[in-house]
Formats: sequence, C-alpha cells, structure tokens
Amino acid sequence: MRPFIYVLMLIGVVLQALFIKTEHEKKYVAADILKGLASLMFVLIGWNACQSVNNPFNRLFLIGLIFGMIGDILLNLRYVFEKQGQKIFLAGILAFLIGHVMYLAALLDQARYAWVWYFIVAGALAAAGLLAYIFKTMEVKKPFKIFGVFYLGAVFIMTAIAIGIAIFLPSKRAFIYCIGAILFTASDVVLIFNTFSGVTKFSMRILNLTLYYIGQVLIAVSMFY
Repeated sequence: MRPFIYVLMLIGVVLQALFIKTEHEKKYVAADILKGLASLMFVLIGWNACQSVNNPFNRLFLIGLIFGMIGDILLNLRYVFEKQGQKIFLAGILAFLIGHVMYLAALLDQARYAWVWYFIVAGALAAAGLLAYIFKTMEVKKPFKIFGVFYLGAVFIMTAIAIGIAIFLPSKRAFIYCIGAILFTASDVVLIFNTFSGVTKFSMRILNLTLYYIGQVLIAVSMFY
C-alpha cells in the first residue's frame, strides 16, 4: 500500500474518535458531519485500492463501502430529525443491507465451490438463533423485525462465507477481509443489544463504533491484495 493510505487511516481514526466524543456531547449536527468524514476515509481507501487492483470484486466492495458511508450518515441523522427518526434509521439499515449484498455478491463470485453452501447454512442458522433470542427477550417494533431478518441474515451469511474463504482459499486478502467482516458483525450485535435491551451504555456505544470502523477499514485494506 502507498504511504498515503496510512495517512487516510490515521485521519479516519481521529475523525471517528472526535465523532464519538461529539455525539456523546449531543452535538448531533457536528457529530453527523464528523461521522460522514470518517466514513469517507474508508471509501477513499477502497477507491485507491480499485485504482491499484482493478477487478470486478473490488468494484463491488467499493460500492459496499459507499453504501456503508450512506448508512453511517443516515443512522446519525435520526438524532438531528427526531420526528422522522424511525424512518431515517430504517433507511440507514437499508443502505447497510445493500452494502452487505454487494460484499456478498463479490464473495460468492470468488468462491464457486460446494463447501460454500455449508457456510451459507451456518450463517443463516446463526442469524436465526440470534433473531429468535432478540424477539423473545427484547421489545422490537414490527418494522425493525422485518428489516432485522433480512439485514442480520445478510450480515451473518456474508461473514460465514468470508470465514469459509479464509479457511479453504487462504490468502492475505481473504484473512484481512475475514477479520474485518467478523468485527463488523460483532459491532452489529453490540449495537442491537445496546439499542433494544432497554439499557443503553456509552461504553457499549464506543465498542460498537470502534469495532465497526476497524471492520470497514480492514475490508477496504483487503482490496489491495
């Protein structure tokens, strides 16, 4: 990677930290701007990767990163426009879902092997188990349930396939992407419990946002290999 990429990573980490601090201070407009700028850094990393390694997989990954940035901005806009908060939140989840579909399409195109189905089933079962627990123990509105089924299904299946590729088609790219996908999924699990469990903790919010950002950066970095 070019030294410039490490500069983008450093800027992104600083912006993400400032975003977390600003959001905690309830300065939501400034926080959303910082969040968008932090997300722009991993998009720029992905864009530079596409210039270095130009293939169909990277183009799909880049689209996924762009929708991730859109999702980031929308999720925090719900605090700026509170009356439309639920609709904006769902729009943000939809943006992330589209991003994961892009990641999933790229992974499936790289792994056309019979073993992939085992990981698809494993991911679907893991998502179903988590959803069953959430719906049983937490109060979740119907729109969130519907979006949650599709979103978590896509996230867990994508991550399961990434794990399969790292095991059966090992490479530096596969390993870095796999770690990024796992961190992304872990951040979503933390977000769900911190949002719907009835007890919101700032420490959990920090963990959620940190895991998420590192995950997206690793996905972008994997595109160089």
